[in-house]
Order: sequence, then C-alpha cells, then structure tokens
Amino acid sequence: MDPKYAWLPSNLQPDDANPEWMNKGDNAWQMTAATMVGLQSVPGLVILYGSIVKKKWAVNSAFMALYAFAAVLVCWVGWGYQLSFGDTFLPFLGKIDDALDQNILLKQAFSTYKFPNATMVYFQFVFAAITLILIAGALLGRMNFIAWMLFVPLWLTFSYTVGAFSIWCPNGWLSKMGLIDYSGGFVIHLSSGVAGFTAAYWVGPRATKDRERFPPNNILLMLAGAGILWMGWTGFNGGDPYSASIDASLAVLNTHICAATSLLTWLLLDILFFEKPSVIGATQGMITGLVCITPAAGTTS
Repeated sequence: MDPKYAWLPSNLQPDDANPEWMNKGDNAWQMTAATMVGLQSVPGLVILYGSIVKKKWAVNSAFMALYAFAAVLVCWVGWGYQLSFGDTFLPFLGKIDDALDQNILLKQAFSTYKFPNATMVYFQFVFAAITLILIAGALLGRMNFIAWMLFVPLWLTFSYTVGAFSIWCPNGWLSKMGLIDYSGGFVIHLSSGVAGFTAAYWVGPRATKDRERFPPNNILLMLAGAGILWMGWTGFNGGDPYSASIDASLAVLNTHICAATSLLTWLLLDILFFEKPSVIGATQGMITGLVCITPAAGTTS
C-alpha cells in the first residue's frame, strides 16, 4: 500500500479515502457549519458571558464556558455520541460506546448523508457543547466552579443524550413518530432553559445587593460576543439539512431575518415603554429571534 494511505485501517482500500458516496461540497459545508457553531461558544459566549456580568465575575463566567466546551468534547467522543446516535439500547437511549474507532468514523453517516461519521461526530459535538454553555448563562455569579465541573459531564450524560437520541437519532422513539425539531428547539433550547431554571432554583439567588444592581462590565465586548453568536447561527441552522442545499439557504436567510426583526421589535418596545433605546434590550431581542426561528428555520418560507 502507498505510504500516504498508511493511516487507513487494514480493511479499507486507498479508494475509500474518497468513496463514491461522499460529496466534497456537502462535507466541506458541514465542517464549516460545525466550526461556525463552535465559534458561537468559543469565543462568542466566552466573550459575552465575561462582559455581561459584574467585573468580579468576568473571568469565572468566561472560564465556565471555556471549560464546558472542552469537557463536553472529551465526554462526547468517549460515550456521549454513541448514547445520542448509536445503536438502540432503549427507545430513548443508545448503547454506550466510544466514537473514535476508525471503522466507525470513516463510514457514511447514517448510511444516508454524503459525508463520514467523523464529520457528524464533530457537528453534533458543537451542538452538545453550546447546550451546556447556555445553561451556564443561568448560573453566572451564583455557582461554584468545582460544582460546575461536575455538573457538565453528568448533565450531558443523563439528560442531553436522552433528548438527542429520542428526537434526532433515526432510531429514537419521537423521531419515528414524525416529530421535527429542525435545529434544536427542544434538544437544545428548551432543555437548556428548563435545566437553567431548575439549577438556578437549587443553587439559590444571588446576593441581594447584586440583584439590585447588575451592570455589565463591558458593553462593547458584550456586543462583540453577541455579534459572533449571531453570525455563528448561520452554521447552527444552515448545517441541519446536512447538505449544501436549497433548504440550507432558506434556513440561513430565515435565521437572519428573524433575528433582525426581533432586535428591532424589542428596540421599539423599549422606546415605547421606557422612552429610550437599550443596547442590552436589543441584544436580548436578537438572541430571542434566533432562538424562536431555530425549531423550524428550514421549513418556513
């Protein structure tokens, strides 16, 4: 065998490096979309979290997001991906296994999409990571970092994988019933929202003086993080058709129209009710629009 193909498993031939089922355009777009979603977390939410809280919590808040991104990746390839997308163990959960076997990584994703499992593992990882980082938003300034270190792998293993397998895996019971969650309305946003509210309740409120006054420590950096989050949503919704297709184009356009409309609507409401525009309100409106369009971004025209 040619030395340049020495990395291939012994049961694969050199031609398998670019098999007939693989579409280079789809594969390139899927990896690009995944990277854009990853940039939403690192550096997007790292910057946003670090700048939207009080100065005394800035480093801790940013570090919570950075840690979650790294921890989820290790857990994801170790057992999370197979629990979410592997062979059926229960109607709502896959069999526990690692995802780093080359005989798995180099096969066609779900025997349907025109890119390998390695790309699918990467794409689904960034979605899992941002879900945990969104939960962190409800716990900034109120949770011990060591407790957060334990929470991330536990919640990923026992909560996220159940929703992902049930809805997104072709073998999941809700998927078989025809439920459509285009890009994470339930698997990501609803689950992280409920988890954030629940965790905040059990952790308890911030100190009274912090609740009375909670100014962001750097509004310009907050806008930079929010801008990365907005642009990164191109990959968030544009990658879920799993192809460089018309559906992807429609999803991307719908995503940005909804974000802009929501931002302007929130801005107008601030002026009507508080008699002045608010940059924080505009940012909240933008994020609200992005979240609202996500469950059906590619099915709305």
